[in-house]
Amino acid sequence: MTAPLVALAHDRPRTEIGYRAVAVAFDARFYRAVYTDLPAGMDALWHYRMAGEGEGRDPAPWFSTEAYRRDHPDVAEAEGGPFAHYLLEGRFQGREIAASPHAWAYLDASGWTPPAWQGDGRRDWQGRHRGAVGAVAASLSDQRAVVGADFDAAYYLAVNPDIAASGMDPLDHFLRTGWREGRDPAPRFSVRDYLEAHPDVAASGLNPFVHYVMAGRAEGRAAKIDLGFRYEILSRARPAADRLADARNTAARLRPDAPERLAEGLGRLRDLHVTFSHDDYVRNSGGLQACVRRESAGFAAAGVAHLHLYPASPWPMVRAADEPGLLGVLLDGASLGVHPPSAVARALAEAVTTRGRRTFAVHSLLGHDADDAADILAAAGLSAGFFWLHDFASLCAGVHLVRNDVEDCGAPPSDSPACGVCDYGPFRARHEAAHRRLFERLALTVVAPSQVTLDFWRARSGLPAKGAVVLPHAALTSRTGGGRPRAGVFRTAFLGMPAALKGWPVFRDLAQGFADDPRYDFVHLGGRPDPAAPADFHPVVVSAEQPLAMRDAVEALDVDVALIWPLCRETFSFTAYEAAAGGAAVVTGPDSGNVAAFAASGRGVVLPDETALAEAFASGEIIRRVRGGGRAGGGGLFDLAFSGMTADLIGKGVR
Repeated sequence: MTAPLVALAHDRPRTEIGYRAVAVAFDARFYRAVYTDLPAGMDALWHYRMAGEGEGRDPAPWFSTEAYRRDHPDVAEAEGGPFAHYLLEGRFQGREIAASPHAWAYLDASGWTPPAWQGDGRRDWQGRHRGAVGAVAASLSDQRAVVGADFDAAYYLAVNPDIAASGMDPLDHFLRTGWREGRDPAPRFSVRDYLEAHPDVAASGLNPFVHYVMAGRAEGRAAKIDLGFRYEILSRARPAADRLADARNTAARLRPDAPERLAEGLGRLRDLHVTFSHDDYVRNSGGLQACVRRESAGFAAAGVAHLHLYPASPWPMVRAADEPGLLGVLLDGASLGVHPPSAVARALAEAVTTRGRRTFAVHSLLGHDADDAADILAAAGLSAGFFWLHDFASLCAGVHLVRNDVEDCGAPPSDSPACGVCDYGPFRARHEAAHRRLFERLALTVVAPSQVTLDFWRARSGLPAKGAVVLPHAALTSRTGGGRPRAGVFRTAFLGMPAALKGWPVFRDLAQGFADDPRYDFVHLGGRPDPAAPADFHPVVVSAEQPLAMRDAVEALDVDVALIWPLCRETFSFTAYEAAAGGAAVVTGPDSGNVAAFAASGRGVVLPDETALAEAFASGEIIRRVRGGGRAGGGGLFDLAFSGMTADLIGKGVR
């Protein structure tokens, strides 16, 4: 969907600007009532533009064409006519206008009593008219006065850090240029939506927020297209094909480092563990990256070198053989540059010794070609290893199994109609074929972080795995402190980055809906705030140095419940465990994978859908279920014992 922002008034020829301004301010009802000689069925505006204006007819009760020409002879022949001149220039120049001589009769007949006439019969219509002309007429200072109470300066600065850094007055920036750039003045008003929903406003070149406050709100116009956050995601989504094209273009511009850097960096390798993932786990943070870091630390403790391979530029899916792609190479966390897969294979073959402990784990095949990966492993003398289910990339290019990024799909058969309407459908065969080649060339033991994930994968996948095992990323262990009594305001938290996939829009809408309810308090614990949600933000970043930062924040803020409502089937969910360890219950939906299984085990509440979630808060049922004890969980305090990932499996003799 393309917003009409590119078609605003300042980008149009002046005659068209004038025509559209007249179209918005023109009062067709008045024109028809006064000029009864219009042929039946003829459009009033068309008649005015083609004949009426030249005949001196008036376009609205508050504007006299004859008086404007008489009082301002210098604009008698203005381009576009006197009405257009007034709307585009005269009002800014302070030129006076007179009411139409037909105004009284029309107003009396319509049953509407106007404000008192001023002085010699002229009337100050500017800023009083309920229609769009009020917004047309308002000067910048008038606009400030009109929208000042509705403009959310804190929100504007928070979502526009460039404006905050500049020191500019946020309202002044919005009124002058911000709205033309599509920047929103408040969480519940969308410039883009308003212009799309009301093309007459878009055509006029008016500031949409000024129009809304002065006229649109009273007219019942929608401030935002309220079709739910899923529509919001769809309207802003970039097709998978476009993202793939971007990845190809970026990769084609990369240049490899000298092969000598790789050979020198590798040296001679005896004991070695090789991993594959979708990015650099040292420079990026997230659940998968934390897992690789812990795995690397586990092997380091055992005296084993860790070689990590990842696509040098981001890729949205597996890489085909004919697509360009260099690999980033890390040895024990230190970069050895970026190199072609074939160069990595050659260097690795030369670096490994004839004896030594060598293992591997595939954490993600995104950005990798399956045959390149198998060739690299073969060069190190490896054929049997582990394949982790951090997501469901082995089933589809939509690695989270979220159809069009908005709805759980459950991985139906690839020839199903459901795949035919999904953006990822055309690329599903690519992922299935790539993973099948990998599983056929290697003896892979599948590792799932939860039983529910392994059960689901087995039911949907026909890949020839050597075996399968469940190893959770973390486990709750007992801690002194016990339960805590719950009383007072019920505190609901969102943990992590405000990402749609993780359910941020659900939390945002809930916080907005109950912002004024004295029973509830909302907090956001994460690395980046989003002022669209009326929630207290507390910066919390989990790191290798502070692995329990989120758990400690949940405990310190006395959180009752963590809303963990992802759009996807979570294979594990660290945030669910962190919430429980900090004494909070978990509330989630039925399609959240291991989150739902975790909550149902006595750690929280599983609700049927978002409507049920809102109803539980409206009725207070959520308070009763969480604070009433029983299987809703919450209140207990725990430590978190983190897994060493593949290092733990090797240590236990799993092969």
